[in-house]
This record gives sequence, structure tokens and C-alpha cells, in this order.
Amino acid sequence: MANMLESLVMARRPDPWKKEDILSRDELKDLSRRLALLSESSVRDFYARAYRDCAIINSSTFPSARAVQELVQAWKLLRRWRR
Repeated sequence: MANMLESLVMARRPDPWKKEDILSRDELKDLSRRLALLSESSVRDFYARAYRDCAIINSSTFPSARAVQELVQAWKLLRRWRR
């Protein structure tokens, strides 16, 4: 039983063969352009969803690079509109 508990607590190493989902520069530009066409409330909703997707709940859940990129794009646009 103790051995089983230890295995649940141990951190898992990322799979070196698994390709991480990352937006390319062109995809980032496209996302930024599409977000700019939305209303402020829609961008705030997008930001809230992206923020939830980036939540670190425990040591085995970590946001993907794509989720962080989406959060940052929405944040940049909201910040620009605030000026």
C-alpha cells in the first residue's frame, strides 16, 4: 500500500517524444487579429477561459504552451484597449 501511495505522489517526467502543442508566429498573428475583431466582453470571456485552462491545480497538471500563448494574446489586447 505504501509503495502505491509513493507512486501517486511522485512527479511525472514529460514524455520526450511527445510534441508539445505550440502556436507558430503566423498562428499567433491570426489569433491576435481574430481577437481584435471581437467585442471587449467576448475577449474578456476568451481571457477567462484561457486563464482557467492555465490553472495549476496540483503538481501533475501544468498548462500547455498553447494555453499560455492564448492567455497572453488576450491579455495583450485587453491591455492595449485599457490605454
